[in-house]
Amino acid sequence: MRTDIIFKNYTDDDYAALCDFLILLNEKDDSHINWNWARLEWMVEHPEFDKSLKSSIGLWTVDNKIVAAAIYDMYFGEGFCGVLPEYKDLYPVVVEYACKELKDDSGFGLAICDENDEEAEIVKSLGFAIADQDETIMEKSLSDDLGAQLPSGLNFFSPDPVDNVYELEWLFWQGFDHGDDKAEFEREEEIIPRVRKHFNKDLGVAAVNEKGEMVACCLLWFMPGTDYVYVEPVCTIPSYRGKGVAKALIFEALNRAKKLGANRAYVISDMEFYERLGFKEKHHYSFWFKKDGE
Repeated sequence: MRTDIIFKNYTDDDYAALCDFLILLNEKDDSHINWNWARLEWMVEHPEFDKSLKSSIGLWTVDNKIVAAAIYDMYFGEGFCGVLPEYKDLYPVVVEYACKELKDDSGFGLAICDENDEEAEIVKSLGFAIADQDETIMEKSLSDDLGAQLPSGLNFFSPDPVDNVYELEWLFWQGFDHGDDKAEFEREEEIIPRVRKHFNKDLGVAAVNEKGEMVACCLLWFMPGTDYVYVEPVCTIPSYRGKGVAKALIFEALNRAKKLGANRAYVISDMEFYERLGFKEKHHYSFWFKKDGE
C-alpha cells in the first residue's frame, strides 16, 4: 500500500467527510450511485441500523480526505466497498477488510454494477460467487413533465421528522403493511425523533386528509452542489392506494427539488409503478457473496 494512505476506523466526526467521499465517488463513476450520500444519511438514523457497529466502518485517507471506504448495510453481513478511481489499487484491500470486519456468521456480500467488470473480477478472485439477489436503480430526468394533482379532499403538508415523528411512524407502519391496529403499533414501534444532518424537510411531502391525518408521503434527499435527488421512502396507506396520491406527492417533491438545482432523480426499485412515472433503469446490480471461512 502507498505510504501516504492512512487507515482509520470511523467516528461520528467523519460523517461529513464520508458524505463528501460518496458524492465525489459518484461524480467520477456513477456505477456506484446505488450507494450515495443520501442512502447513507437515510440509513444511519433508520430504526434497523445497528449504531453499535459504526466504529467497524473502515476509511482510507490521504491528506485527511477519504479515498476509500468499507461500510456495512444496516448490520453486518452486507455492505459497500468504494474507492476513488485514482486509488483503484486499494479495492482488493478494502474488500478483504470488509470480509474480515463486516461479515456475519454467513459471510459478507456486496452489490456490484453489472457494467463494472473490473470490480466483479476482483471479488471473484477473492473467493466471491454471484448470488441470487439483485437491485436496480432507476433514474428520471426532471426536465420531464411533472404535473399531477392530489385527489379532492387531500392537501400537501411538509412533515417535520422531529415534531411529527409519531404521525410519520404511524403512517410508515400502515403504509408498509403492518396493519391498522394503533395499539399494536404503539406496543411494537419505538417512537424516536430522527435527526439527520442534511435533511431538508421542505422537500418531504405528505398528503393530509380532511381529518388532518397523513395518508401518504414521499421524502427526498438533496445536497446543495449536487444535481440529483434520492427518493426514499414513498408509502401510502392501503385505503388511499390506486388514486394517484403517490404520483402527485412524488411530482410535487421533485418540482421543489428542481427549483433548488436538481435535474435528475434516483430511486432504488424495479417497480412498474416508477416506470409509469417516467423512471428508467439506470444501473442493475448483482450481489456477490463470500461465505465465512472461505
